[in-house]
Amino acid sequence: MKVMAHRGYSGKYPENTMLAFQKAAELGVDGIELDVQMTKDGKVVVIHDERIDRTTDGMGYVRDYTYEELKKFNASKVKGDQFGFQPIPSFEDYCRWAKDYSFFTNVELKTGVFYYAGIEEKTLEIIKAYGLEDRILFSSFHPMSIARLKELAPEIPCGALVGDHGLGNAGFFCKRYGFEYYHPDIAALDDEAVRECKEHGIGINAWTVNDLAGLEKLYEWDCEGIITNYPGVPLEWLKGRGK
Repeated sequence: MKVMAHRGYSGKYPENTMLAFQKAAELGVDGIELDVQMTKDGKVVVIHDERIDRTTDGMGYVRDYTYEELKKFNASKVKGDQFGFQPIPSFEDYCRWAKDYSFFTNVELKTGVFYYAGIEEKTLEIIKAYGLEDRILFSSFHPMSIARLKELAPEIPCGALVGDHGLGNAGFFCKRYGFEYYHPDIAALDDEAVRECKEHGIGINAWTVNDLAGLEKLYEWDCEGIITNYPGVPLEWLKGRGK
């Protein structure tokens, strides 16, 4: 079972910052999950919310700022001031750094609220520029976004992302549209959903799993991946089982 750091090591460090990614890498994670949106001047940036209010000392929508303007805000607000100034990274900054590591990256395209024109093409272009195509997994709450990525790069695996409501016949859905993975909130998973996905050869990466009960359940189900804010815990737990 692969361990993915949710927005980096976000349980301890400011989410979706280079610091959180570096700390996750130091733990030896299998993968890092992050979110991308697009600025006013068409720059792909790493941030979870469409607005910058929660995670930075600024206000407003990502799409209303240029990247040069966004870089002035402190993205460590979500953890107070204990980690100093941490800028919103560009996706290119991340890829330039990640190319020197062996982990894979689960890139979530945040196209569910605003459909950023050309975000799939621009994100893929950056990935290819740094030779990361074989270490990428795409996901999105917007099925058409990952369908577009399948058109552009059919060799890169994609996951259908859903919330705690789940998705009936998820395995059939993913198989029909060529998505290799199902990415549900762990609250949406049960024996039937797991069985149906396995019948169709669809892997399951569940989020956000921050407790031992959830970890044990995913292990029992033989799921492919766990997405967690505290990656050190499942890494040690799995190591104790020789995994």
